[in-house]
Amino acid sequence: MKIAMLARNANLYSHRRLKEAAEARGHTLDILNTLRCTVHIASHRPQVFYNGEAVAAYDAVIPRIGASITNYGLAILRQFEMRGVWSLNESVAIGRSRDKLRSLQILAKHGLGLPLTAYANDPKAAEEIIKAVKGPPVVIKLIEGTQGIGVVLAETMSSAKSVIEAFRGANVNILVQEFIKEAGGTDIRALVVGGKVVAAMQRTGAPDEFRSNLHRGGSAKVIKITPEERSTAVRAAKHMGLNVCGVDMLRSNHGPVIMEVNSSPGLEGIESATGKDIAGMIIDFTTANAKGGANRTKGKG
Repeated sequence: MKIAMLARNANLYSHRRLKEAAEARGHTLDILNTLRCTVHIASHRPQVFYNGEAVAAYDAVIPRIGASITNYGLAILRQFEMRGVWSLNESVAIGRSRDKLRSLQILAKHGLGLPLTAYANDPKAAEEIIKAVKGPPVVIKLIEGTQGIGVVLAETMSSAKSVIEAFRGANVNILVQEFIKEAGGTDIRALVVGGKVVAAMQRTGAPDEFRSNLHRGGSAKVIKITPEERSTAVRAAKHMGLNVCGVDMLRSNHGPVIMEVNSSPGLEGIESATGKDIAGMIIDFTTANAKGGANRTKGKG
């Protein structure tokens, strides 16, 4: 089978592992720098070009689109989809996952556990939305942030108001969420492939750091998740319409609450923590399902 991967950096661990896993199974996987792809739009002839040359036919595409180029990457991915290429995660589902507000609205609609969240455009409403999420303290985050970037813990009313006003003054959209103190600076990432949790790890933030992202110096270890946590992760992936994703959850006093659903989860941390061949599982799922032709996005919202 011939697979294309849309990714800017071919040397990242996750991308190297996926390529190795595909080739070990006798498949071809070409890593195409997303920014070097262009589209030619014409009726009945959707074309993708790479470095000025028409892209050959592929059976499947694995999108690993960086958050900073979401819109451009999704335009390229849609062109592959228009050509009938099976996509591991479809453009509509990735677009949902990259918008934190839309993601939370979809998950809330289906009754999944979430932290109290507020959103407002007017910085004058800062005190109102802080109180709405039972703060302070509160967590303030950019709607389109990633890897813990643009996430701030404000512990007092004055500091929370200042952060909200500063973000809104910079004309960026933010969410304000309740701080789940009982989580103790740890979270759970459940890796879902094809509607099943195939691995899970607990991430703990670096000293004096409430964010548990491994990119920010956090550590990870394998963990056994509860049936409720497993069900939450599977349902989140289903309702977001994602075949592969990382579901990040906190353990609250009222059960698991979802912080984020990541459509391009990194593999290094979870493979190292669990010892599992996650890349191989993703390739196996891709090749088994790509044979069925173009997919349709699952989930609504």
